[in-house]
Amino acid sequence: MIVEYIRYRIPEERREQFEGAYADAANSLDASEHCLSYELSHGVEEPDNYILRIEWDSLEGHEKGFRQSAEFGPFLAAIKPYVGEIEEMRHYDRTAVAGGS
Repeated sequence: MIVEYIRYRIPEERREQFEGAYADAANSLDASEHCLSYELSHGVEEPDNYILRIEWDSLEGHEKGFRQSAEFGPFLAAIKPYVGEIEEMRHYDRTAVAGGS
């Protein structure tokens, strides 16, 4: 499993539409056999910041499986107006350091 983080800077006047677009895009993530989970978080101290965290079964599952699937077209269409607001998009391996319930 790998974790993808996408950091966006979305001005206040676009936040409602942005969250709505990701609610629509979530249907594609839910339908993908490669997406294990996802979460969109909104900045508290810096309200223009959003972080999207997606757990994929593998890097190949994301880059080849999802991006070449029928689910990718509707996903991209939903979020395309916000692609220019991406400040960072990276994949990470999880480490053994974790906690929580």
